[in-house]
Amino acid sequence: MTHPLTSTRIEFHILQSFPVTCLNRDDVGAPKTAVIGGSTRARVSSQCWKRQVRMAMPSFGIQLGYRTKQTTEIFAKACLEEGATVAECTSWCEKMHYLLVEKTLLFTSDTEAKAFAMYAKSLVFDVFSEPAATDAKRKKQTKDLSKVAKENLNPAIDSLDIALFGRMVARATDMNVEAASSFSHAISTHKVTNDLDFFTALDDCKAQDNEEESSLMGSSHMGTNEFNSATYYRYVSLDVGELAKVLEGENLDKAIEAFIKALFVAVPSARQTTQSGASPWEFARVLVRKGQRLQVPFETAVKAKEGGFLKPSIDELTSYLDKKEKLSGSLFGKIAGFDWGVDENFSIDELIVALKNAIK
Repeated sequence: MTHPLTSTRIEFHILQSFPVTCLNRDDVGAPKTAVIGGSTRARVSSQCWKRQVRMAMPSFGIQLGYRTKQTTEIFAKACLEEGATVAECTSWCEKMHYLLVEKTLLFTSDTEAKAFAMYAKSLVFDVFSEPAATDAKRKKQTKDLSKVAKENLNPAIDSLDIALFGRMVARATDMNVEAASSFSHAISTHKVTNDLDFFTALDDCKAQDNEEESSLMGSSHMGTNEFNSATYYRYVSLDVGELAKVLEGENLDKAIEAFIKALFVAVPSARQTTQSGASPWEFARVLVRKGQRLQVPFETAVKAKEGGFLKPSIDELTSYLDKKEKLSGSLFGKIAGFDWGVDENFSIDELIVALKNAIK
């Protein structure tokens, strides 16, 4: 039976302006960029902003899972609580690590760890005492663990981030979880040229006993840091149907509220002590729709008007979406739409309430 929320999405079209910042660095420490429509734009990668959203969620009452290679420590704690000896625990957890992780990160949770431990206890902790002799045996052992994980994963309790951001386990595909959220790379709506901040560092203790020598010494270190400033367009889609399916309808409202609040407050952490970027959303068009996702390409870079890039960016964003809505007709699938940032009496809390009501 098809879930009533299947294909229902909340789409966030966000404009956010930052002054002198380096929100997301490349391999040489420069702010990331991309060429779009023939002009260089500032860019913040989707994975960068996703992590900040994820790490903000505990502030709103969400218990996160674990995304780690250090699975043996998590599984060992659960096995010890189920009565395993240290030797049994070590053997079991090392084999689980071999079967599920090895050289990758595993996204897991306390609930799953406890389930694995209870499964191990039912087998007296010795079923994996010997390495898998054959590939077929390894696959069988991995499949058994996958079944335990699939039956016990409970994002509504302690792993909402797995439901929101997805999980891929190459060695145990039955453990895969389709992500309910989709993030595009944030791009500046306008052309950007990175600039250089030249800096010097002085040694407080160098040549203090000789004022003349000290005055000639100059700085102890010199360097440069690249930065830019930009109005970013961020596109985020939350598949409410997919989230409801994974949560099995449990705590859906709480999950949506926590996600939106985290999305609102999260800012990339690069160079926040020297080039603080503490700017909130400026404007957002938030749509509840069914059907295909739709984002604004900003293929033509906007030009500054009325003192900045924000106003022309809002004009371009809203006119593009209005045009696509008309052209798409019934395929646009609009259920509700809200412009946040226009009416100062329409807070983020009121937006959340409106969105919850729209999907009921």
